[in-house]
Amino acid sequence: MTDPDGYLGDEDRRAVAGRATADDPVPVVLATDIGTDVDDTWALAQLLRTPQLDCRLVLTETGDPTYRASVAAKLLERADRTDVPIGLGPDGREMDAAERNQAPWVDEYDLDGYPGTVRDGGVEAFTEVVNRADDPVTVVSIGPTPTLATVVERHPEIARECRFVGMHGSFYEGYDGGEPDAETNVRVDPPAFRTVLAAPWRDVLLTPLDTCGHVTLDGGRYHRVWSATDDPLVRGVVENNCVFATRVSWMPYDDFTRRSSTLFDCVAVYLAHDESLVETESLRFDVTDDGVTEPSSDGEFEARVALEWGDRDAFEASLAERLLTR
Repeated sequence: MTDPDGYLGDEDRRAVAGRATADDPVPVVLATDIGTDVDDTWALAQLLRTPQLDCRLVLTETGDPTYRASVAAKLLERADRTDVPIGLGPDGREMDAAERNQAPWVDEYDLDGYPGTVRDGGVEAFTEVVNRADDPVTVVSIGPTPTLATVVERHPEIARECRFVGMHGSFYEGYDGGEPDAETNVRVDPPAFRTVLAAPWRDVLLTPLDTCGHVTLDGGRYHRVWSATDDPLVRGVVENNCVFATRVSWMPYDDFTRRSSTLFDCVAVYLAHDESLVETESLRFDVTDDGVTEPSSDGEFEARVALEWGDRDAFEASLAERLLTR
């Protein structure tokens, strides 16, 4: 769990993200399973378009790292941000077609041709980024966490130099606003998530399904994004949304012309620099073997959790604006 004495006081914890400005951006490592659910792609684009955040590394999580890195690399090229290195996680298991939902977008993409840096040793790349940074690094975790678990197992003290902001868990609401669920980023590898939570991060802030599970862009906001044909980065996001929609059974075929899928991960990117639109609560909880995050007064872990929205509409409006602002 986080250090019981706290490396940041309560007021400092609430203020950390809000202090970031375009002139003094927060250094960020994005740990992502990009390429399975398209929300990671939206989140990477949002991160690249957020001047308060400085993406220092994209780190792949769980599954074929070459596939995931290819999706990230092609999007980074679209954004003209090949200065951002990509670190490959150690989990090289094969992924079935149901997990490669954006594969058609990178079918002919050659990762060896990426003009930026691709590091085979993503764990070492992570530690180098943290050690070189003048300010604490914020780890934005938007996938299962086996790579991050390996980081803190090999280098346990590295967490003391980082904040952890994650899209993880389901406390009082589950998918589609129902009963609490085993949220996917936890369910895929509960032991890895426990290992990550046990590290001595400076601060741990989570957006569970209670908040992130409600976010979409539709109507005029989505239409503006859909219509940004002269913006290569946004066009890449829309292309991926179209590919994704045709490969998942739960999204009606024509929906991709009218709305996004649920943008779970975009909330974590937002929380890396601002918390003013959510209501957070310090919560103790356990992580069960089947990936459920169960609130408990004597739970093993403790984190600040964004349990409710203060103004979700304002967030969705700002997200659309952020994506469209070059």
